[in-house]
Amino acid sequence: MVKNGAINGISSKAVKRVLITQPKPENEKSPYFELAKKYNIDFVFHPFIRLEGIPAKEFRKQKIDICSFSAVIFTSRNAIDHFFRVSEEMKVTISQETKYFCITEAVALYLQKFILYRKRKVFYGADGTNKSMFDVINKHKDNEKFLYVCSENQQDNEIVNWLKNNKCEFALAFMYRTISNEIAPVMEAQYDVICFFTPTGVKSLFDNIPSFQQLETVIGAFGNNTSKAVEDAGLVLDIKAPAPQTPSMVAALEQFITSVNKKEKNSI
Repeated sequence: MVKNGAINGISSKAVKRVLITQPKPENEKSPYFELAKKYNIDFVFHPFIRLEGIPAKEFRKQKIDICSFSAVIFTSRNAIDHFFRVSEEMKVTISQETKYFCITEAVALYLQKFILYRKRKVFYGADGTNKSMFDVINKHKDNEKFLYVCSENQQDNEIVNWLKNNKCEFALAFMYRTISNEIAPVMEAQYDVICFFTPTGVKSLFDNIPSFQQLETVIGAFGNNTSKAVEDAGLVLDIKAPAPQTPSMVAALEQFITSVNKKEKNSI
């Protein structure tokens, strides 16, 4: 059965051009570039959303005493940036005993930009999923007071519900907000695959192009909330990450491309 250009979840045509709805990686050794070279694919990078920091003056209205929390939860590098920005603007000194719980090792390592990593207590999930981060938090939840740093319009309900259901002492700290970016020019081109990383990225697509039709375009999504946003928007989701065998979007893309190539080879 063919649906939106896919057969049993696998695209019926070769992947030549992929749109990544994030900024272009600054590191020349990014796995995206390696994937492009390996499979002769044209990757186009364009962020579908932009972040706006919430000023300290506005943050104070949330009546959150940052120093009263013994642990901080981060699900992105952006959250880390804005946590330390707001703390600096408020002239708050973060205790050296503060624990940090991160969604992935990459996010955890980003903390090195702001702290002496070896002297802090940093934890992260094993495979980039919320569940793996919960497993780590669960070992410490009885002795910690958690501050979950997030966007005011993009907090992860799965994380919030878990913290509530497991009787964790926590608060949400809205330190930034996401805004739809201009995408009309980049969407004038045709793409075999479009990859989303946040629910607001999906929202931005329809904010900019209300009449968007998926047709033969393959859609990829990173994270449970993003996947749900894709499906709620009426789009067919063919590439989903993270998963045990595909912890990153790059890994999921490569698995998908390999499946397409194998299918094409068998059809010759």
